[in-house]
Amino acid sequence: MLTSIHRKQRRSNQFCWVPLSKLHISHYVARRHLLYKEIIEHKAFARIGLLGNPSDVYYGRSISFSLGNFWASVKLEPSDDLVIKPHPFHDLVHFQSFDHLANRLHNEGYYGGVRLLMAICKVFYKYCKDNKIALHSRNFTMSYDTNIPRQTGLSGSSAIVCAALYCLLDYYKVRHLVKVEIRPNIILSAEKELGIVAGLQDRVAQVYGGLVYMDFSKEHMDELGHGIYTPMDIDLLPPLYLIYAENPSDSGKVHSTVRQRWLDGDEFIQSSMKEVADIAVEGRTAILEKNYSKLAELMNHNFDLRRRMFGDEALGNINIEMVEVARRVGAASKFTGSGGAVVAFCPDGPSQVELLEDACQKAGFSIQPVKIMPSRLNDVDAKTLSN
Repeated sequence: MLTSIHRKQRRSNQFCWVPLSKLHISHYVARRHLLYKEIIEHKAFARIGLLGNPSDVYYGRSISFSLGNFWASVKLEPSDDLVIKPHPFHDLVHFQSFDHLANRLHNEGYYGGVRLLMAICKVFYKYCKDNKIALHSRNFTMSYDTNIPRQTGLSGSSAIVCAALYCLLDYYKVRHLVKVEIRPNIILSAEKELGIVAGLQDRVAQVYGGLVYMDFSKEHMDELGHGIYTPMDIDLLPPLYLIYAENPSDSGKVHSTVRQRWLDGDEFIQSSMKEVADIAVEGRTAILEKNYSKLAELMNHNFDLRRRMFGDEALGNINIEMVEVARRVGAASKFTGSGGAVVAFCPDGPSQVELLEDACQKAGFSIQPVKIMPSRLNDVDAKTLSN
């Protein structure tokens, strides 16, 4: 009995249709099923720096958590060639006019996610090669999507890189060979390839998921090459709120002068940064004890120290106004990262939340209840942990 699946066979420089046998058909179906089963997709969520940031870049400490409101996803599927697919919106290269191009670049910038995917592929390959981790030779096509608002200090770039790293770990079946503590370093190395200025805090939160206390003390960084990361129970946190602007500042420029002053031994910057790191230590105790009035105090103090170090010009008027809008109704507030979004806590409960929502609406800011994602580590990951 003839089937509807045929193949071409060359005969005397001509093609003729030859029926496929049942063996050919079963092999074809099995191969297609295998390819389908091998499609891998991972999400990495945005993150909020709750306390201690930006001391993570200065051998400090911090507490962060993964934010379920926004995420990046990466899909990897087997293919004949290795292909990095541009995103139809974030990597746009087709424009209707000069006006369209100019406005697009002004609002969205020059960079999409393709460069991030290429960078993590390069860094992952080098890491495996340097550490004698064998990789199979099959190629793949990698694509991404994201709904993390741009320039909001919610770690949108590192989310794409993190999701891609997890796809690579699973596609090459080497998750058990790459320690969890090292993965944030791999992600950061990929971003450094592109000149992105950042610290490990964001990548740790996205690799671990959940709520994490991080100690980046110099002795740990020098001895281990990474910090000490301690997961905490997400149910210990009170309800929190995310405030962000539709027209945020460029978070990549905020660290610049402070970093150089710290390197130069500026006493004010160094002592202030140590004070910021100590806030995370106090905050960990406050969270464990559910001392939310202390938590509110520490959140406000964290921002006040940042403002003293960086100055209003570096932080930007819109960013400062987001913090002030929350404070005017009695809520505690601070940056989630380097600017563009704020995390707020209303210690007086629902009535205060309503006041905050009204104030944000009048000021033109978006506000959402924070959704904290649980740990993303599985049993294989847990076995790679040092402790």
